[in-house]
This record gives sequence, structure tokens and C-alpha cells, in this order.
Amino acid sequence: MKDYNATIQFYWSPFLVESNCDEIKDHKGRARIIRFNAIEKHARQWTDADMLIFDSFVWWLEPKMTLLWGSFESSDAIYKEVGMSYRPYEMALKTWSDWGEDWGRDKGRNCYSETEPILKDGYRGSDTDGRMMQIVESAIHELETRGLKVEYLNITQLSDYRKDAHPSVYRKFWVPPTEEQLANPNSYSDCVHWCLPGVPDVWNMILYSYIMHS
Repeated sequence: MKDYNATIQFYWSPFLVESNCDEIKDHKGRARIIRFNAIEKHARQWTDADMLIFDSFVWWLEPKMTLLWGSFESSDAIYKEVGMSYRPYEMALKTWSDWGEDWGRDKGRNCYSETEPILKDGYRGSDTDGRMMQIVESAIHELETRGLKVEYLNITQLSDYRKDAHPSVYRKFWVPPTEEQLANPNSYSDCVHWCLPGVPDVWNMILYSYIMHS
């Protein structure tokens, strides 16, 4: 963006901390292993940035993952498989925050065929995980007690109203749907990602407004 003397970069680090999924072209089909107390490999790429926007949520929803104490190359590293719980997420955000200081639908129905947003005030989606939000807010609050101000916008809660804005079945799938799935679009609709353009444009507008008025 020469006109604005600005550079925008996308950096792949799905768990924020180190993991065996850090290679953007080779991260599918493997059990998640998270080195929850190590972030420097990624963080050294961010140190010269004027503004950082972090996104880490969906990858933590795996039913099982493995925590790693030590390095991937170490022969005496300790591995522990854990079920889906908030503790690994909390531990990783603690590592992230320490680095920061140093520098409503019917059962069986989903987004398929939805065409209107939700207009009810205070709506909280059934798939929204309030506990994970609390963990993020707690980590940020801890940073503030150390004197580091972090602005936090809960776009997950904000975006829940747009149940009509997911790609649903209208996207390219890594594995083509089976005939059985095609007969039941609810079974394979993508209700996690967002259409472009769409909801992400609103995120950008909010961010732009914040930047211009800060």
C-alpha cells in the first residue's frame, strides 16, 4: 500500500503459541500438539509491527489435543494428551499475555438456507462458548493490571447475529461431499467461516473507525 506507506501481512500461527500445525501448507490430518509455553518463534516476526490483530478460537475446539513440555526436537520432552477443556487455552493465552507485557435454532438445524440475521437484542448463539470469552477477557484484564492497555472487541459475540452470512454449502470443500451428505445439506454446511465480502467487512470498518479516532 504505497499510497499510505503501510504494509499489511498475514502470519499463520493458529494456536498463537508453537504447535505442529504451524506450517500453513502442511497442517491437516494430524493430531494437534501444542507447545503451550513457547511463542518466541512466532513473536519475533511481529516485533516491528505498529498494530497486531490476533485471531485464535476455532482451532482450540478439537475433542483431543496433546500438550508438550520441552521442544519438538528434545528426546526427553513430555507429552500429555488432554480432552477439550479450557485449561490449555488459558495456558496458551497466559504465554501470549506474558509476551505482550514484554514487548437460537431448532435441533439439527444450522446456517443452511438462512437468509435473515437475528434481530433480538442480547442474543447469544448456542455454539458460542462464553467460558472461552471469559478466559480472553481475564488475560487482557491481567495485562491491564500490569500497565499494558489492550483494546478488545468481541467479534464472535457481535457476529453471532449474522447466521445468514456463512458460506454454508456454497464453497469449495477440501473433501467433496458424499451423496449422503448432498442429500442432507445441513450435515456438511460450513457454519464456521464467513463469506467475503460480508461480516469481515464490518470488522474492518470497526477497526478502521477505531484507528481513525484513536
